Parts: sequence; C-alpha cells; structure tokens
Amino acid sequence: MEIKDPILQLKNVSISYTPGKNAVESVSADIAEKKITAIMGPSGCGKSTLLRAINRMHELYPDIKTTGEIILNGKNILKTNPMEVRRMAGMVFQRPNPFPTMSIYDNVAYGPRGMGVRDRAVLDELVEESLRRAALWDEVKDKLKESGLGLSGGQQQRLCIARALAVQPDILLMDEPTSALDPVSTLVVEQLACELKETCTLVVVTHNMQQAARISDSVAFFLLGELVEHAPTAQLFKNPSDPRTADYLTGRFG
Repeated sequence: MEIKDPILQLKNVSISYTPGKNAVESVSADIAEKKITAIMGPSGCGKSTLLRAINRMHELYPDIKTTGEIILNGKNILKTNPMEVRRMAGMVFQRPNPFPTMSIYDNVAYGPRGMGVRDRAVLDELVEESLRRAALWDEVKDKLKESGLGLSGGQQQRLCIARALAVQPDILLMDEPTSALDPVSTLVVEQLACELKETCTLVVVTHNMQQAARISDSVAFFLLGELVEHAPTAQLFKNPSDPRTADYLTGRFG
C-alpha cells in the first residue's frame, strides 16, 4: 500500500528473540499521517512485538534484536536517542497502568517533567489540555490530587492516553487498548481514537476484526510474523488480495 509522504516507514524490519528465529520477518510498510492504522492478526503473529520495537521498548531486553529501518518523521529511530523516540512515539498498553503512587495530575505531568518542564503554569496547561484530548477532564478536574487507581478501568485507560499525549507525540501506539475494558468503555475509547486522528497519527493493534473495521482507515494483516497485506480498510474487508487474509476474515483459522 503506497502512501504519499508517510509519517512512519518500516523498511525490512525483522525482530528476533532468539538467534536464527525471527518473531517479525522483513516487514516493510508505510503509515499515513493523521490516520488510524489497525494491525490485525491471530495471537502470536508479531503485532505487539512490532509495536514495541517502534517505541524501542525491546532495548530493555538485550537478547531481542531489531534490524532494518524504522523511519519516523525522517529519523531512523533505531539510531535515535531512546528518550527522544519515546517523546515522538507515545505508547498505550493493553491493561491500564497509571503510576500507582502518583496523583492524576502527576501521572499526566510525568512526561513533560521528564523533558525538563518545570513551570507550574505550563504544566497546568499541558495537564488540562491532555485530559481534555483524552475526554477525561470533566470527570477528574475536581480530583486531580487523588490517585489514578481510584478511577474506573475505562477512565484509567483514558488517563494513560492523556499521559501519552502530554509529551505531544507525533504518533500514538495503542496495543489492544480496549481488550480489558467493558463494552461501554470500549466505545468511549474507540470514539476518542477517531477524534484524536485529527491531530495525531494512531497505530492500533487489535485482535478484534469488528473494531478494526469500525475505527481504522487502513489495516495491516499479520500472520506468523509476516505482513501479509496492508490495504484501505474497506478494501481489505470486502476484497482481500491474499487468500490467507480471506481465510482469516471468514474464520477458517485464528
């Protein structure tokens, strides 16, 4: 799938956990700016592995090796300072993970403080803006000093989204962000994702085909570490070009 002026380019990206065995094999793809790209496929196919590589999380584990190029806004992030990468690429995980010893305010302010922001007025503005973008401000504005653990699961996940947005990333990576949420909270997060693409690029890993169909502009289908197909959402669901994609969509495996 060709994208004009992609914000993110994956060029022959391979990721291995053990020598000689790749969990992700020679993936090349372009990701469009201010769109939602869903990464879809059965469990264990390399979806989350790839997402974590974009955020450089694998460097916490010396046995994991990433080769190829991951170009974000013209920079090869595999050769960029990891702290700068994590400012450029925010990450939201499967289960809400607010920092347990911090208030709602401090959770959101954590990233900007780490980047050197100390002015309280600036922090206040960033916190409010991020919580508003995460559709959470009206629900927490009177309890910013309270622990984020006191929020519901859906609110905690939106707090984590606000925390990621506070450093004003170029791209937001979401790893099955609704799999631990109830249907009502799932709908809120899906609506939020669709609103966020007006100002931010989103890459969302999901095991839920219906969710991919609802929220994404394009879908990348993965199988056994390989990118099988990447196409506009309507095209992939209605007329997949690879028979393996068709088999997955019709439930023959997965």
